[in-house]
Amino acid sequence: MKRLGTALLAVWLLGWSGAGSAATSAVAAIEAHRHLGVATCSNSVCHGASQPFRDSNVLQNEFAIWQEFDPHARAYQTLASKASQDIARKLGIGDPAQAKVCLDCHADSIASDRRGERFQISDGVGCESCHGGAELWLNAHADRSVTHADNLAKGLYPTDQPVARAQLCLSCHMGTKDRMITHRIMGAGHPRLSFELDTFTWLHPHYKIGEAWTKRKGDWNGVRDWAVGQGVAAENLLDLVTDEKAGWQGIFPELVLFDCHACHKVMSGRKWGPRQGTGLGPGVVRLNDSNLLMFRHVLAPVDKAAAARLLEQTRALHKATTQSRDATFAAARRLRATIDELLPKVAAFAYGPDNLDAILASLEADAKRGEYRDYASAEQVAMAAQSVVVAFENDGKIDADKATVLRARLDGLYDTIKDEDAWSPQRFNSALSALRAVAP
Repeated sequence: MKRLGTALLAVWLLGWSGAGSAATSAVAAIEAHRHLGVATCSNSVCHGASQPFRDSNVLQNEFAIWQEFDPHARAYQTLASKASQDIARKLGIGDPAQAKVCLDCHADSIASDRRGERFQISDGVGCESCHGGAELWLNAHADRSVTHADNLAKGLYPTDQPVARAQLCLSCHMGTKDRMITHRIMGAGHPRLSFELDTFTWLHPHYKIGEAWTKRKGDWNGVRDWAVGQGVAAENLLDLVTDEKAGWQGIFPELVLFDCHACHKVMSGRKWGPRQGTGLGPGVVRLNDSNLLMFRHVLAPVDKAAAARLLEQTRALHKATTQSRDATFAAARRLRATIDELLPKVAAFAYGPDNLDAILASLEADAKRGEYRDYASAEQVAMAAQSVVVAFENDGKIDADKATVLRARLDGLYDTIKDEDAWSPQRFNSALSALRAVAP
């Protein structure tokens, strides 16, 4: 597996700077320029072709793929469903198709004075929702003489950079201070949210990683995307915990930041058990630390001492939540600083076939220590295992027969988490051990 080029690596290590703008967040970068609408991208000689073009840098049928297969294309239509109407009624916000709190994530919710003539809110989460306002780069990005860096300078959002992509995705798939997805919304009936960068990037892809892509944007590494995504998600959580406005509702912390299943479970279950990673006793509402937990596994082949330090600081944060708001803020900020320090090291690490078993070993060791008593953590473990299995396949580490066996064991792992109400840590841990037993 190739290493990143020096220039691209520098961008990864520094995060992203919203090139050419004063953007301070992913949402601000997306909204920095005028949005012209999906119709401006869907021409048959642009991205609306019925089939891939020969000798093109891109497939050019991206619009057709998005429209037919990508749930983002139907996000706005979802607001007309009975479930959405019921949620809006309970929240007292009127028509969800008109409410900003809904449109922020179910549509390209750019201000009306920044919409082009062909813009339609009903297009849902369209091209510019992820790639940024096309006002300056629409024509330029079709010119082969114009570099990717030039397009970024004109406002194209750097979705090829995992830090930037994770920050943007998380603004809806977890929530940020720009688009806070609250416990009130969940309580009204909104589905629980989860996210993992590598898995979600490839659920409904409208592009392929090939020679043309890597020539323009550098080498791709799915496990590294997973690793970076976990770090960014953990930072996002900690930023919300310490945000005086977004992280608190009156005398209560914003409960959406806590583990759902710590409270929402059968009262007669009596299935509590200790978790080394929290150090908390029974009956304590605990933060959803699934991304913090996963970032330790990210570090397994990179820096074991740092992974141990992260465990100590995560336990300190959990303990601080039982003491005071000030103690919680201080512990969260220390942990945030540690992750910020480690992310460049993670982004620069060459995740490959020689070190992927260290990740699986770390995942299995935590299972034996009882760390996956929380459903959200197990869900993240399953997606991590999938990234590793795909990497084994892509790197030629396994043959077709071995890949079939691994895929079957991976399916078995996913089968244990398909119903969160029937969640069994014991079944999950057994399936994880079975997967690792056949891994190379």
